[in-house]
Amino acid sequence: MGDLFSKMGSQPRPPLAERMRPRTLDEFVGQEHLVGPGKVLQTLIERHEIRSLVLWGPPGTGKTTLGMIIARSFGAEFVYFSATRSSIKEVQEALERSRRKFQAYGTRDLIFIDELHRFNRAQQAAFLPYVEEGSAILIGATTENPSFEIISPLLSRSQVFTLNPLSPEEIKTILRRALADEERGLGGRGLELAPEAEEFIAQFSDGDARRALNILELAADIAAGKALDLATVQEAAQRRVPIYDKAGEEHYNLISALHKSIRNSDPDAALYWLARMLASGEDPLYIARRMVRVAAEDIGLADPMALQVAVAAKDAYDFLGSPEGELVLAEAALYLATAPKSNSIYKAYDAAMEDVERTRNEPVPLHLRNPVTKLMREAGYGEGYQYAHDLEGGVAPMECLPPNLRGRRYYHPKEAGYEAEVAARLRQWERLRKGS
Repeated sequence: MGDLFSKMGSQPRPPLAERMRPRTLDEFVGQEHLVGPGKVLQTLIERHEIRSLVLWGPPGTGKTTLGMIIARSFGAEFVYFSATRSSIKEVQEALERSRRKFQAYGTRDLIFIDELHRFNRAQQAAFLPYVEEGSAILIGATTENPSFEIISPLLSRSQVFTLNPLSPEEIKTILRRALADEERGLGGRGLELAPEAEEFIAQFSDGDARRALNILELAADIAAGKALDLATVQEAAQRRVPIYDKAGEEHYNLISALHKSIRNSDPDAALYWLARMLASGEDPLYIARRMVRVAAEDIGLADPMALQVAVAAKDAYDFLGSPEGELVLAEAALYLATAPKSNSIYKAYDAAMEDVERTRNEPVPLHLRNPVTKLMREAGYGEGYQYAHDLEGGVAPMECLPPNLRGRRYYHPKEAGYEAEVAARLRQWERLRKGS
């Protein structure tokens, strides 16, 4: 019984990802552009010239680990906070403790704030005095673009370093180390990871070392023997939830990829980015609205049906719902991607709007005004107006722009799809006007 209770009272072993966390730069894998030989961050660490930093990158790329390594190299106490679980008051108390230590002994704590962007602008401003006086080393980690999520005064006083997703080969290096390490990893169990299983984890983890090690550890726990085959790691992985935040930068990155793939007439890429967004939980009606915009901005009169298809897809999804309606969105995306392209409408509208904002807003020319009363007729309203239907070709040699913009042309149709017919029609009308 005593043995049973002693086991119950023992502390559970930390997860493999935590146990395998690198302790030095020599153990660190990836981010060679920052911590490779002679690179900027490694040089700053070696020279003990670290100031406050912002580490920007996706999950599992080494942001927290780098903070720990920097603290260890400085002999500083590493104080970790998560903006999703810690209050601003707790962080300020830690900053005050670091200030007192700095004033008394000249030493500083390293205050690490994970998901820094979760603190609002006023809360972020509370860090500024400590950063300015250098009484603490503040390292903020964020998965969101600092340009949008972190206040400018804090950014200007910090160095921003971008971390990239780990490559499949770097993930494989981490997996092999975990399988070989007998002290912290799985080395004592004699496990063998099949090459195809290793490749699966390397691709499936999306450059996230933590995710890769979590899959490996679970696969090791459920394996029947010492062989970790593809079926075992696939069972451990189950179905991943794509990294996505509908309020964050990745939302805009993915919709931008979809829009630009359609614009570039690449149906395969358009279908892939559409699938990525839908699998991530994006609002399908948001995607449908964006495709309506694409139809007007990038196709226009080169294929007037494109707008009808996009609007019909929005209505059809509204009618069918998910998952049946997602096929309608796929049809629309493929139609738009394979339609002839023209941005003539977009450019014409921008040019007209620029003249509205830049030039004097002249009165409507008298010949275009409707003379609905005797006083208006006496004032010259409608004088000189030519009724187009009474003229050959249905156009009149009459200027419809105000005098200060006479002769201005906004719409320049492209020789693409239906718009080529529009261009020919406009050229014919111009000849008729000049002939008149």
